[in-house]
Amino acid sequence: MNIQFPWQLDHRGRTALVDEDAHIRHLIEQVLFTAPGERVNRPDFGSGVHRLLFAPASTELASATQIVVQGSLQQWLGQVIEVEAAEVSVEEAAVTITVQYKVRRTQERRVVEVTDVL
Repeated sequence: MNIQFPWQLDHRGRTALVDEDAHIRHLIEQVLFTAPGERVNRPDFGSGVHRLLFAPASTELASATQIVVQGSLQQWLGQVIEVEAAEVSVEEAAVTITVQYKVRRTQERRVVEVTDVL
């Protein structure tokens, strides 16, 4: 079991725990939605996806975002997951990032979809 992110208490008043799948999803969300420079002790952590999302929508932007997403996840979570594919779609004010990955410990394939409203 792993600590819930963001940190919170469970019904017993103890630190809330989650299973491995939820923990990996939380790790992916942290990498994707943290901007480089945002963390004091780790200024290079994150993906910078938010910077790209405010540029005019185009196929080039979607391709660049996919590369940034895949590279950031591989850099920061490469020991935990193997990123097989990353897709980025922008519709009106919402950005959806779909990541297909394999958990290195179990070799199980998973897909996580994260939506952020701009």
